[in-house]
Amino acid sequence: MQTELSKQLGVEHAIFGFTPFPTVAAAITRAGGFGVLGAVRYTAPDDLKRDLDWMQDHTDGKPYGLDVVMPAKKVEAPGNQTLTEADVEAMIPAAHRQFVQDTLAKHGVPELAEGEASGWRITGWMEQVARNQLDVAFDYPIKLLANALGSPPADVIERAHQQDILVAALAGSARHARKHADAGIDIVVAQGYEAGGHTGEIASMVLTPEAVEAVAPLPVLAAGGIGSGEQIAAALALGAQGVWLGSLWLTTTEAELHSRKLTEKLLAAGSGDTVRSRALTGKPARQLRTEWTDAWDDPQGPGPLPMPLQGLLVAEAVSRIQKYEVEPLLGTPVGQIVGRMNSERSVRQVFDDLTRGFERAIDRVNRIAGRA
Repeated sequence: MQTELSKQLGVEHAIFGFTPFPTVAAAITRAGGFGVLGAVRYTAPDDLKRDLDWMQDHTDGKPYGLDVVMPAKKVEAPGNQTLTEADVEAMIPAAHRQFVQDTLAKHGVPELAEGEASGWRITGWMEQVARNQLDVAFDYPIKLLANALGSPPADVIERAHQQDILVAALAGSARHARKHADAGIDIVVAQGYEAGGHTGEIASMVLTPEAVEAVAPLPVLAAGGIGSGEQIAAALALGAQGVWLGSLWLTTTEAELHSRKLTEKLLAAGSGDTVRSRALTGKPARQLRTEWTDAWDDPQGPGPLPMPLQGLLVAEAVSRIQKYEVEPLLGTPVGQIVGRMNSERSVRQVFDDLTRGFERAIDRVNRIAGRA
């Protein structure tokens, strides 16, 4: 499964694996793919440094990358002043805070212990936090910097290129892909409607060839709804130079979900058990459908706030739901491929299955074409 892009990066298989877990990212790289560590959960630079040190020691000298979140659109202060986290917190309406408390109380979710800080703070949606993460990351030999929400700022792209780091950006339409190309990025990740997390409204089968045509000769990675070798073969046939997989790693044995109930929900879920909702971050993100997402999508409720207000609003609530494993509310970003994630496997076993499936697909096409 090699392409021009995988050869350029020095990886055996053109499989790019996004994950918030360094153990999974390192295992992806060791298995012959390209592990990409999600940085959004690292609100303290020292924590990111610790895990990048760990990655360095566990990737056998093979390449890996980092994914940050620098929203193209964000909440602004009057006069374009720099907003602190406290400034943003102060913008959250009291009615929304009350809605959160009422929803948690309805399901009997206990409070955190006195003095216990929320373990889930997605302040990484704020640009300055991402910049602090990059100040750490650029001290490491990362080979790829990806931005999940639009093109990174021009100075970030320039800084990455000065260090021979390729820059990728996710796109949900051909129009977005062209904007990324105009901004000077190196790789477009065409993320279809089926994908977990922030995603648009165009399905992968339509989006991938549109993006390939829109930004040629820039390489495109296909994302969304891909979880088998046959689907990888289809993505390459559509012109992609690799695939970007995220959801598939959530049920691997290396993943650190810290909740057995959540793992069991993922294993039991079908492809129709997800929903695109703004409940988690303020932007549409595909995730498990739960009573939490239903509450926020209910027209009788106050509705989600824009990013990053929503993420800050629900941070403690999500921590409480996760800590106490309140099953009706317990969820996570995940794509429609969750319907195939019905067993726990190691990252190496996933790669073995992907490569075997890819070979079956190629053999099938060769037979159809009369070349077998």
